[in-house]
Amino acid sequence: MSTRTDHVQFQMMVGKRLMQWGGLSAGLGAVLMTWGSPGWRGVGSQFAGWGIIDALIGWFGLRSGRKKASQPDAHTPEAQRKARANLRRVLAVNTGLDVLYIAGGVWLSKTKGKEDRFWRGAGLGIVIQGGFLFVFDLIHALLLRDTA
Repeated sequence: MSTRTDHVQFQMMVGKRLMQWGGLSAGLGAVLMTWGSPGWRGVGSQFAGWGIIDALIGWFGLRSGRKKASQPDAHTPEAQRKARANLRRVLAVNTGLDVLYIAGGVWLSKTKGKEDRFWRGAGLGIVIQGGFLFVFDLIHALLLRDTA
């Protein structure tokens, strides 16, 4: 990315990508919940739930970016600096939370999932979703840092 990246446009791109992942996750989750074994239904329940939430977060990010883009001073150097710092902070916090999601999924698989395949699958679904979000947030935070 060049140092002239418009950070409002970057926010909108991140939102759009998160919406796409959310839609894919929710759709796959619905399929797994319908036709899967108990373990796969557990994975599917997490994919569906996380997918809906991710799609909504992405939609709000995209909507917020569009609103910012329509403001006359949104593309000034100062506004860009603030937008970059804010988005970088959000992505950094989310990356830390993603680690907790992964740990929570492992914990669920090892406790409730020890005797129950549905919960083992649910734990796996959380690990997969949290793992994706960790990579997603980290990559976008690093890309954003490179544009500073």
